[in-house]
Amino acid sequence: MDEMDKTPKQIVAELDKYVIGQDAAKKSIAVALRNRYRRMQVPAAMRDEITPKNVLMIGPTGVGKTEIARRLAKIVNAPFVKVEATKFTEVGYVGRDVESMVRDLVEVAYKMEQDAAFTRVRDKATQRADEDLVRVLVPAKPSADQQKQAQERFTAMMRDLQRGKMPDFSQALQQEAEEDHLSPEVQAERQRVRQQLQNGELEQQDVTIQVTDPGQSVGNNDMLGQMGIDLSAMQSMLPQRRVTRTMPVAEAREVFIREESAQLVNDADLAEAAIKRAENTGIVFIDEIDKITATVQRNSGEVSREGVQRDILPIVEGSQVKTKYGMVSTDHMLFIASGAFHESKPSDLIAELQGRFPIRVELDDLGVDDFVKILTEPQNALVKQYMALIATDNVKVTFTIEAIQRIAQIAYDVNHDTDNIGARRLHTILERLLEDLLYEGPDMGVGVVTITEAYVDEKIGKIAKNQDLSRYIL
Repeated sequence: MDEMDKTPKQIVAELDKYVIGQDAAKKSIAVALRNRYRRMQVPAAMRDEITPKNVLMIGPTGVGKTEIARRLAKIVNAPFVKVEATKFTEVGYVGRDVESMVRDLVEVAYKMEQDAAFTRVRDKATQRADEDLVRVLVPAKPSADQQKQAQERFTAMMRDLQRGKMPDFSQALQQEAEEDHLSPEVQAERQRVRQQLQNGELEQQDVTIQVTDPGQSVGNNDMLGQMGIDLSAMQSMLPQRRVTRTMPVAEAREVFIREESAQLVNDADLAEAAIKRAENTGIVFIDEIDKITATVQRNSGEVSREGVQRDILPIVEGSQVKTKYGMVSTDHMLFIASGAFHESKPSDLIAELQGRFPIRVELDDLGVDDFVKILTEPQNALVKQYMALIATDNVKVTFTIEAIQRIAQIAYDVNHDTDNIGARRLHTILERLLEDLLYEGPDMGVGVVTITEAYVDEKIGKIAKNQDLSRYIL
């Protein structure tokens, strides 16, 4: 994969576009990711002996732990799944079993392989989809003789069923082939519609088609999953229920393209490729791992947190997990764990699990300068988001640099006076600051609004100074 050969500096440069600061964490993760590419380049005899160096990120909430891991997976186009350690329980208790994280990762890898395969066959699938649309828009009109023959075939098939004999379905297939012998009028009409489709003249015209029922999914069950029973594997054995929907031609074409693409690709090849992708490039992000450390305050009736750690250990160490696509090895998957560790420390984890996360990175608290950069520098900066939202009401909003600095200072002060929730504090402050503008914007018509330092103090300055108010409002 082209994305996998990025150098650590290139990876950090990409992360800098979305995550402010935390240079040590970015560097460590970039090196860990580059080592996976290096492993693929060494001789096969050595390749299996090289295990990934898993990462443990330590830092308060809202400083970028999850964002770094999520953006990392997008940068290198790797299967990525985020799980909460607190959702897992020991086998025998109600809750998700730890192997479900691997099954979820393989599901993501399969979807990525499927999308890539569908892209490769899209041109051919589009041609077939247009022919499907032509047949729907101009249905065949069987002659009286064809209708009589079809009725006779149906009667013969029912007679065979009553006698316990398997009907001859080849005759039914022959009937479909006879549709090629269309009347000149139908052929001419189909050719005209085919030309209109190519010219894009019918994109908004409504058409009624049969589609697979999206509500047919059997889903999955955590308790059955612990017993190795994957209900989603039964989905392919059930007959596909079809429902009638009316939609524009442009939307119907995409439905047909997906159905035709599914027929043009080999599911077995996709499953094999998905397993390889998950095994060699998959990233599992385990959040809130500090919440499953053993603490003296634990009640006797509480589900053992150490038990969850023991269940996670073989997955991180490397084991075989059964999925509906086949057996998957976790030997070379990259695991990134994170936690605030406010009431505990990494050494509270069981020793075996500690050893499986050799790279430890401590993320720094965010300061005022960091908040200013978060508000303005990233491509998806919060200030840019709110300016774009309000612009939909024909109201142009600008922020002075003094206003930005004041917002950052208030966020920093409230974090330290109450609970430190990192950059998430900016969401709360901006919502409170722009609440009136978001409410009155649609009725203002065209206008220009400048957010100044005085405006910030007027809206949230007094609240920020009052600790009791800021605990509940900011």
